[in-house]
Amino acid sequence: MTLLTLEHVGKRYRDGPHERVALREVSLRLEPGELAAVWGRRRSGRSTLLRVAAGIETPDTGFVRFDGRDLADRGEDVLGAGIGYCQKTFRSVEGQAVLDQVMMPLLARGLSPSVAQSRTSDALARVDATRCAALRLSELDGADAVRVALARALALQPRLLVIDEPTKGVDLLARDGILILLRSLADEGVAVLASTGDSTGLSGADRTLALSEGELRGAPTPELAPVVPLRRSVGRYANG
Repeated sequence: MTLLTLEHVGKRYRDGPHERVALREVSLRLEPGELAAVWGRRRSGRSTLLRVAAGIETPDTGFVRFDGRDLADRGEDVLGAGIGYCQKTFRSVEGQAVLDQVMMPLLARGLSPSVAQSRTSDALARVDATRCAALRLSELDGADAVRVALARALALQPRLLVIDEPTKGVDLLARDGILILLRSLADEGVAVLASTGDSTGLSGADRTLALSEGELRGAPTPELAPVVPLRRSVGRYANG
């Protein structure tokens, strides 16, 4: 069953007296365990696409369905209830320690401290960031910051993970590790929708698409994608 469906989605923004079209008739389907990567230049609409797909923003036209339900009907219950939106920026109000950043969303959803701590430990281990548990945010390098952000999203046990530019700000030598990690998460059954402004960020994807001036190009559904996916072999490295 299709996990995420975008159908004829349109999104516009007011820019002073002008109107900017961010998304234009975008249709996309994502299956469980699929890694789809969207390439686009700055202001192409890729970040808007991911926010709409995650239910953070509502489309002006068209609809977005997650697990068969319209996201517009789910209100504030979208994030943390099947969809994990990976924010690579950290809010100081949630603490300066890595453990606090990963645990706070769990505690906010009513989990007990012991369960939240257990999930936090498991999530950090899954992204190979256990060594970061005792660190403060200011001590993280680019790659570790991405891993901690992924842990924060994964602790909520999402079925869909949405992440905008996962390798941006990451040292060139550490980028492959992040991409391999995303590939391994998809291999475990989590659908992953990622964006990138760099062609190297497409590595490991089952399906690659391009977004330009709000228009999505490429195979909108898995069955229309090329038979041989891009660097599918990286999925061998399941431990990230």
